[in-house]
Amino acid sequence: MPKAELLTDDQVDAALVSLPEWRAQGAALVRTAELPSFAVAVEAVNRVAGIAERDDHHPDIDIRWRTLTFRCSTHVSGGITALDASLAQEIDAVLDALA
Repeated sequence: MPKAELLTDDQVDAALVSLPEWRAQGAALVRTAELPSFAVAVEAVNRVAGIAERDDHHPDIDIRWRTLTFRCSTHVSGGITALDASLAQEIDAVLDALA
């Protein structure tokens, strides 16, 4: 993946306006979501995995029973880029569909 341009703090804040469940934490966008069951949480991870493979942009995902934490960061760029904001929106769509 080519290096993407980092977003400024103001650009991150602007992106978060349309991502109300997300927060900037260090060099990543972070969201925690509780799903109805472990099976649904794993289904969400599988759907996000398909999107990540398609986009060649992969979030860090922590699974704790039915609670998922997603961290979107463009590691090659060293922080948050437009790719992360876009992936966060796609993750939101998956979570909304399974809630």
